[in-house]
Amino acid sequence: MIYGIHAVKAVLELDPSRFIEVFVLKGRQDDRLLPVLNELKDLGITLQEMERKTLDNKAKGASHQGVIARVKAGPKYNENDLDAILDKTDMPLLLVLDGVTDPHNLGACLRSADAAGVCAVIVPKDRAAQLNATVSKVAAGAAEMVPLVRVTNLARTLRQLQERGIWCVGTAGEATHDIYQSKMTGPLAIVMGAEGEGMRRLTRETCDELIRIPMAGTVSSLNVSVATAVCLFEAVRQRKGSSLL
Repeated sequence: MIYGIHAVKAVLELDPSRFIEVFVLKGRQDDRLLPVLNELKDLGITLQEMERKTLDNKAKGASHQGVIARVKAGPKYNENDLDAILDKTDMPLLLVLDGVTDPHNLGACLRSADAAGVCAVIVPKDRAAQLNATVSKVAAGAAEMVPLVRVTNLARTLRQLQERGIWCVGTAGEATHDIYQSKMTGPLAIVMGAEGEGMRRLTRETCDELIRIPMAGTVSSLNVSVATAVCLFEAVRQRKGSSLL
């Protein structure tokens, strides 16, 4: 089940054959939703109108924006797909999440990854949130756009990235320099750890470099999805700057 205009629109753009059934709020007429509904109708997809209470119950507390869809599962990616993904770009930017188990955080990270132009998000098969309706809703369509690659051994995958010339930068509070002192202009994988625990020891030891976000206030750390956005867009800033030289 996917909820919300962005999530439904993303599936509509990528693979409308995945739609099984679509439920819409009876009587809702607005400029954001109507084009999506009209496109669904043009494709011959039946829309089932529902009263708000019925639709709210089907959403099980999620914010649905007047539309819910039941869809076939999207493509699943594993370590065997990484080479094909990386072959599509000369300057890959990847996001690696080690131990992010909260679906809201995963969804927010996917949204930032899509906005930053990340070619894939890599997570371990264990200790990682599953791609569910909550992730899709928070990601606002990005869960359909950015390949989520589940790997058996995260440290081994990092070494494979390094063999392809990709610099693996891990984030850790004990790092000796910050993100603004790190060079992020080449092929890059940014590795984020879980809140509190951070990266696992083997993941940390495999990284080429450790960096931190400088904290000027009283809090000692940021939410992992916020920290992810900060790191990704610092990389984007540097890479755009280097392309102008």
